[in-house]
Amino acid sequence: MASSGMIKFTVVLTCLAVIASHAEAAVSCAGVLNSVAPCIVYLNGGGIGPIPPTCCAGARSVELQTRTTPNRQAACRCLKPILNSLPNPSAVSTIAPKCGVNLSFKITPSMDCAAIH
Repeated sequence: MASSGMIKFTVVLTCLAVIASHAEAAVSCAGVLNSVAPCIVYLNGGGIGPIPPTCCAGARSVELQTRTTPNRQAACRCLKPILNSLPNPSAVSTIAPKCGVNLSFKITPSMDCAAIH
């Protein structure tokens, strides 16, 4: 049976994807959320253990989607609300370095999306 944290995270992720699909943005929020979806198991484990290869592929996809300032800010706005539903929100910031991905912004619960350039 799925843990309540994973269920909450999945519900929040689904709601954000539906809401975001109706919002205008430089990058698709649904696309960003779909890219990071394979990371749910790693993140619900508190960032302990190996990162699934599909999660790293998703991180690379986010890197490709966020090459411009508007796209980075849009991705930030998509990701920020879900961070606090994680058992260890800071685990998100470990994904890119562990996967060898160079995101041009750091994903943290305190990030200011408007300040990302």
